[in-house]
Amino acid sequence: MALQQADKPASRTPKTTLRKKTAARRPGRPSGSVNKVEQRNRLLGAAMKLFARQGIAETTLSAIAREAGVTPAMVHYYFKSRDQLLDVLIDERIQPQRLAIGEAFKVDVDDPVKVITNLAEQLMHTATHHPWFPALWMREVISDNGILRERIHKRHGKPQYQAVIDVLARWQKQGRINPDIEPSLLFVSIFGLIVLPLVASKSWNNDPAKQKLTPEDIARHAVALLTRGVSPPN
Repeated sequence: MALQQADKPASRTPKTTLRKKTAARRPGRPSGSVNKVEQRNRLLGAAMKLFARQGIAETTLSAIAREAGVTPAMVHYYFKSRDQLLDVLIDERIQPQRLAIGEAFKVDVDDPVKVITNLAEQLMHTATHHPWFPALWMREVISDNGILRERIHKRHGKPQYQAVIDVLARWQKQGRINPDIEPSLLFVSIFGLIVLPLVASKSWNNDPAKQKLTPEDIARHAVALLTRGVSPPN
């Protein structure tokens, strides 16, 4: 009896025809599934957080990568150096806030009290909606060894600063505000009355007299001191 011919195994298609080759990516280059705008914003946010916490000079690109949870190569894909990253932060995150604060002097320009009130409220809004702002400004702008102040002025000049001084000088000539006020110190004074209490409020949990104070209370207090001092109402 003839033996039946064994079945031949079905021919197999080469594996190379079943697998799609993955396109090679440069190290640090985001994959197609990553939203590049979102990734870039994430890096900027991490950088701003570290700059405010420990200072610009002490923050490296590697530290920013760790904070953002990415590789250093990823940071270098978007920003070639820390200086470039800092300039982007100034242009995209800091300068818009400076302009917004300066808008206070473009509304109700003939009413100093309203302008000062608007300025205090806008500064409070900036400080509460952008947690990096108070610490970063104190560390890198007001401080003598801060890196940010001169870099901002180099990129954007001081037009808002001079405009504020001009407005205050005009009010003094018109007899609208106290002639003893030093125009160049007004913003520093308001900043101190608004931002310093916000920074200090983190330690107020055990102070019954302060722990219930809100940002609005701090702004109201600042405006009262700036516009009426400690004199009783008329």
